[in-house]
Amino acid sequence: MNISIPDPLKSCVEERVAGGEFGTPAEYVRDLIRQDREKRLERLEASLLQAMESKSFEVTPEELSQRSLVAILREKLAR
Repeated sequence: MNISIPDPLKSCVEERVAGGEFGTPAEYVRDLIRQDREKRLERLEASLLQAMESKSFEVTPEELSQRSLVAILREKLAR
């Protein structure tokens, strides 16, 4: 996979690599992706825990056949 980024972002990546935090630009990008995935999972877990504590939370089979559990959960928690 090849990714193009603007020069200012490229400079930022090169600085992080030159600073010794990462061996290559690819390592830095992989780390950013891992961090993003972890944050998303943490938010999802928090939403699930909140839903489990709610006495009014219900998901019907019909809802699940139309949308993902995550989408349903987000909608119900937004109410």
